[in-house]
Amino acid sequence: LISHGATGKGNDQVRFELSGYALYPEITVIAPWRIQEFCERFQGRDDLLAYAKANGIEVEATPKAPWSMDANFMHISYESGVLEDPAHIAPDDLYKMTRGASEWPDKPTVIDVEFSRGIPVAVIKDKKRIEDPVAMLELLNRIGGENGVGRIDIVENRFVGLKSRGVYETPGVKILFEAHLDLELVCLDREVLRVKSYISDRMADFVYNGFWFSPEGTYSRQCLQMSQENVSGTVTMEIFKGTARPIGRRAVRGLYNEELVSMNVHGGYTPASAGGFIEIHSIRLKEYSKAFGMYK
Repeated sequence: LISHGATGKGNDQVRFELSGYALYPEITVIAPWRIQEFCERFQGRDDLLAYAKANGIEVEATPKAPWSMDANFMHISYESGVLEDPAHIAPDDLYKMTRGASEWPDKPTVIDVEFSRGIPVAVIKDKKRIEDPVAMLELLNRIGGENGVGRIDIVENRFVGLKSRGVYETPGVKILFEAHLDLELVCLDREVLRVKSYISDRMADFVYNGFWFSPEGTYSRQCLQMSQENVSGTVTMEIFKGTARPIGRRAVRGLYNEELVSMNVHGGYTPASAGGFIEIHSIRLKEYSKAFGMYK
């Protein structure tokens, strides 16, 4: 038996139940927001807030701050209430993890993020190395939060067909995301990057729509895990005024060949070979121009 309080208009009901059925097909689901008697008793959040107040149930939402908030160690998401108007600017007191622009420090913070096979294993700040995963994310959340990194305010497309407005805070993971993406550019082959990017986009859809425990979700995760076998190294990140950007990187085994790419030495590359490369790729362009005229 699984019971959840997800709204009948949202994605969470789909995620909870599809995951449950995939893991245990015989489950029974109780979803109050899909029960007629419940919906007749409670039309929406205002009725729920009144019920909570009348029965001494403590909740963070109030009539003055009626938005919903789902929080964990990695992020906070906000929706509903005043946020249902996509033109309404989210109030400053909504945010719990990140500071507004007027509070950002005037000095950048520089850290190193170390990865092993695509997994962050250490954060180095002021020569202090932190390897405990909880301590790492706590530090990144604090640094990112102080600099307003990881705030997102978007209108998204729910799987059930509705558009919704969501506000999110993910400071620490945003730093890790940018660092990891940068290291991949050094360690992964160009064509692997393209395929991996496509699979990543599809995997995001699977997660968002509740298909983590699906054949396609399992297959995609295995592909992504394989792509990370050589993604090991360290990325230097600068966190400053709402941004987290890589400013240096060192791969354990990367594809970047400084001698080969240098403009000061040939490094085993024969510039004359580029002529034939260009000639071959120009054939179809020449033939198209002859047949249909020049591009406008």
